[in-house]
Amino acid sequence: MDSVKEEIASTAARMVVEEGLEYGAAKRRAVKQMGLPGRTALPDNDAIELAVEEYIAIFCADTQPAELRSLRELALTWLEKMHTYRPHLGGAVWRGTATRLSDIYIQLFCDDSKSAEISLIDMGVRFEVHSVPGFHGEMVDALSVQVACPALEAHVGVHLLVYDLDDMRGALKPDARGRKPRGDAAALRNLLHDGRL
Repeated sequence: MDSVKEEIASTAARMVVEEGLEYGAAKRRAVKQMGLPGRTALPDNDAIELAVEEYIAIFCADTQPAELRSLRELALTWLEKMHTYRPHLGGAVWRGTATRLSDIYIQLFCDDSKSAEISLIDMGVRFEVHSVPGFHGEMVDALSVQVACPALEAHVGVHLLVYDLDDMRGALKPDARGRKPRGDAAALRNLLHDGRL
């Protein structure tokens, strides 16, 4: 990776950790902050993730593990609540790079896309519906909830991304680093039990 991309990755990583930005937004803001042209070649998400891991190890090693555990415990509660829809945790909470500013991203695999909404209504949960890019750039519905996290003394965004059941087939393929990009409740329990980050 060239030095400009490395600097963008480093700057973006700081924004991801300190401000809770998503990778794409952090990269764009880093380019702007650094005064680079809008068409500057950006580092890929793997480079950002490595920079985030590095930033956390240097600046957040004393606080991040407890924050991550709190977010994973909250995520497990939601995986269990939504068990009917074959939920899988993804994003920074699954990968181990989450901090107290990170949101929780759970993919649901449904026979009927509206059934998850009905379940939330039946539970008395208030949520907002919006569209976000899915696994392959296609737009999917996200049901977003703000949830109290007493351990962090804060509210956390929980985003339930609604996919068709058929989408589950390719959803568990390992990424470029050989890691599973998401995990179910059993996999998350194992991470919590083993104390792995």
